[in-house]
Amino acid sequence: MIRLDALSKVYATPQGPLAAVDEVSLEVAEGETCVLLGPSGCGKTTTLRMINRLVAPTSGKIFIGGRDTDAADPVELRRTIGYVIQQIGLFPNMTVAENIGVVPHLLGWSSEKRRRRAEELLAMLALDPAQFLDRYPNELSGGQAQRIGVARALAADPPVLLMDEPFGALDPVNREVIQDEFLRMQRMLRKTILFVSHDIDEAVKMADRIAIFRAGRLVQCAAPDTLLARPADAFVAGFVGSDRTLKRLRLIRVRDVMATVDGPGAGSGPTVTPDDDLRRVAALFLTHDRDALDCVEADGRVVGRVTRAAVAARLAAKAIQ
Repeated sequence: MIRLDALSKVYATPQGPLAAVDEVSLEVAEGETCVLLGPSGCGKTTTLRMINRLVAPTSGKIFIGGRDTDAADPVELRRTIGYVIQQIGLFPNMTVAENIGVVPHLLGWSSEKRRRRAEELLAMLALDPAQFLDRYPNELSGGQAQRIGVARALAADPPVLLMDEPFGALDPVNREVIQDEFLRMQRMLRKTILFVSHDIDEAVKMADRIAIFRAGRLVQCAAPDTLLARPADAFVAGFVGSDRTLKRLRLIRVRDVMATVDGPGAGSGPTVTPDDDLRRVAALFLTHDRDALDCVEADGRVVGRVTRAAVAARLAAKAIQ
């Protein structure tokens, strides 16, 4: 869906040419979320902005859906790409409905169609349309405003979504909630997403693949579990952190390791659900000094049992895949 071919951006400086992005080649499949990760100044935001032509490449090619974007009018190109930024950038003199409808209005949608689309997106992002459609940005919390920014980017149903640290300014609780809502929405919509982050935990949670940048170059691009289990070099290993095993636990669900049982409700003691990740399981093992936990459905019925041995075996198996 998105292909970067030897993409570069070189700036002239008094000290000589500076390559902000240095021959980056990358492919993102349709419906995939790829997180660009790396230290400040490594070229990830510049790469993102070259895709929607906010920054002109010095050399290389960008293809979206097989089409060379050099042949596209930049304004028309941007109307087919959703763009979400950390600063949100809502227009203060417009209502929520009007903000969401900016691009559809430019595309000639009727006011009724724009309002219906705003209602759909607000509901999808767990915001009651009756409460929020006619509010102004100064009447929103930071988390609410960020969701409106996501809705605006999705309003014209673009196939591609670019996100530049969209949740970085939020407090940890709001960030977790909005990430969860976004993941739920992405499971339904399957947009092709390039997502800039500086947070390895966010990248592991949100990405199908993670692209690690260093000094303008792409160092490694892999699925989160592969990246954590087999970093390409010492830089990647250091960047993702020494607690790689704990991060990998987040990628595995209880349903993937539990032994299935069928029984009555659980007795006393901690329990887990099939959708919990193994970080929660590990924490419960340690906190309650348990070697096994019952897995229960919402109705309290025990459907499985997860053990320390099963968790260790799963991690060992994934490490050698």
